[in-house]
Amino acid sequence: MTILCTRSYPHLRRVFQEFIKQTNHDIEHTIKKEMSGDVKDAFVAIVRSVKNKPAFFAERLYKAMKGAGTDERTLTRILISRSEIDLFNIRQEFKDEYEKSLHHCLESETSGDYRKALLAICGGDD
Repeated sequence: MTILCTRSYPHLRRVFQEFIKQTNHDIEHTIKKEMSGDVKDAFVAIVRSVKNKPAFFAERLYKAMKGAGTDERTLTRILISRSEIDLFNIRQEFKDEYEKSLHHCLESETSGDYRKALLAICGGDD
């Protein structure tokens, strides 16, 4: 737990590689197998974020719009917090993984001024 919560991303990536060499298992698989509940969910989120941060956020955005209802809080938080950091990369990962643009999904899952604001933050329709 201490290592996941205190080490840098480059260091954690090296730890994950070494873990595979030593155990022949991926750290995420091991966490899912050995842990449960909120701790498991938190550790899996950390590992996924370390492995590929844009893919992690793309998945969170997709899940926020998937199914009945939209998790507006998650959409707002991620789009605003990542807008000047790596939102372009997140958009690319989103399109690669889900075969439609983030812009398109936001357009179909939101409405009104909220939609306009999110689309302005999101940027282009890749």
